[in-house]
Amino acid sequence: MDINELMKQAQAMQKQLEEANNQINEMEFEGSASNGLVKVVVTGEYHVKSVDINKEVINPDDKEMLEDLVMIAVNEAIEKADNYKQNRFGSMASAMGLPVK
Repeated sequence: MDINELMKQAQAMQKQLEEANNQINEMEFEGSASNGLVKVVVTGEYHVKSVDINKEVINPDDKEMLEDLVMIAVNEAIEKADNYKQNRFGSMASAMGLPVK
């Protein structure tokens, strides 16, 4: 195979990866806790976009519980974003004939 052809293929793969990453970064992933009473939305860049807390879980005497629910929802949203990225890039690597761990 010609080195110039290899370079063209590498550049095309890099462009595909960049485009996929940009698309994922704009996506939104939702995490929730306590049957949806606390919801958090993060972007593919792991930026928190919104937090929705149902007034049923707001108890001034139990601040720690609310903090825990927010933490659970944030972690779930981040995990969903991370899993999506891993699956997307794993399938792209596989399609390109690259090893996937």
